Amino acid sequence: MKITKIEDFHVGAGLGRFSFLKISTDTGPVGWAEFNEGSGSKALSAVIAAIGAQLIGQDPLPVQKIATQLYQQTVQAPGGLNQRANAAIEMALWDIKGKHAGLPVYALFGGPVRSTVPVYWSHCGSYRMQAAEKLGLKPVRTLDDIGALGAEVRARGFKGLKTNCFHLIDGVLSRQMQGYGNQKGHAALNLERHTLTGIVETLRAFREGAGPEMNLHLDSNYHFKSEGTIRIARAIEPFDMTWLEVDVWDAQALADIRRHSPVPIASLESVVGRRNFRPFLERNAADFAIIDLLWNGWSEALKVAAMVESYEISCAPHNYHGHLSSAISAHFCAVVPNIKVMETDIDSAAWRDELFTTELRYENGELVIPTGPGWGMDVDEAALRRLAEAMPG
Repeated sequence: MKITKIEDFHVGAGLGRFSFLKISTDTGPVGWAEFNEGSGSKALSAVIAAIGAQLIGQDPLPVQKIATQLYQQTVQAPGGLNQRANAAIEMALWDIKGKHAGLPVYALFGGPVRSTVPVYWSHCGSYRMQAAEKLGLKPVRTLDDIGALGAEVRARGFKGLKTNCFHLIDGVLSRQMQGYGNQKGHAALNLERHTLTGIVETLRAFREGAGPEMNLHLDSNYHFKSEGTIRIARAIEPFDMTWLEVDVWDAQALADIRRHSPVPIASLESVVGRRNFRPFLERNAADFAIIDLLWNGWSEALKVAAMVESYEISCAPHNYHGHLSSAISAHFCAVVPNIKVMETDIDSAAWRDELFTTELRYENGELVIPTGPGWGMDVDEAALRRLAEAMPG
């Protein structure tokens, strides 16, 4: 078997776009992966094409050998776009290997240890605040809207939700995004009082709407310095939080936040590779380690998860992309014992399901792990090409 072609496809999705990598072979099996050109990954497609060109004509089946080779070739500029490109290529190769063997990817690694995985509804309220019209959903603007959404989450059988930080000004909610450099005052990363009020009242409305059994998560992203994050942690303690999610690049700063926080801290979603996880683990900086499969790659993510377990910490996949990403993350959860919960985006483009020949199933607040060969989530290429032409993003 030889690799004959590497292609990328992109479809506008209302919020960003869906991006896919296809690796074709001369004997039939096709491998698919999902990647994301947002979140600091502009031009990732070009990096994938440049790195992947050398694989044309190679046997796709010795995946670990290829993944190691790609890492060694980019070791002078580790992480970043290089690693995300390597990860996308590796994911597509595992899909080929699973299909060639007629097995789910998790079966190649001794799984599954579970057939379903608990999930939480991510960006709950956030996407409806930002792009409700594009997604064909009812907008979220007020605390009453938040309460109604919480009730919807519960009625649809989900047991957890994660929301983001919102301003509350004159009774109207708006999303806090200063840490990404696209709002006034972003440089200082100060916590304003109307933002702290918005966070507290949003969680109060979600708790009232979703009920006492709902697992609540708050994601503060990169938006605040340690002082502001600690103030948030103390303010949200009454809502029985599952975790406060924090993105901090300094291991000691994150450890200080955890030490002062009365609620559990989840972090590390942007960290790539065992060597970069290690200083955070050595300082006991987080209660939960979030691992991004699409950025680390399959092989490295498994190694990170094993290392994390040696510190008595549970993992949670970082998964805010599309259905193929969810399938890949589900396979990870099928293999890794120390899983807390899995992230999933429920609100998305109305036509998202059309991109796939199979569907994801949720039962009793859990995702049913796909059982088909490879990732068990094949892309409908005809639909992908049609939608890509109509909505290039």
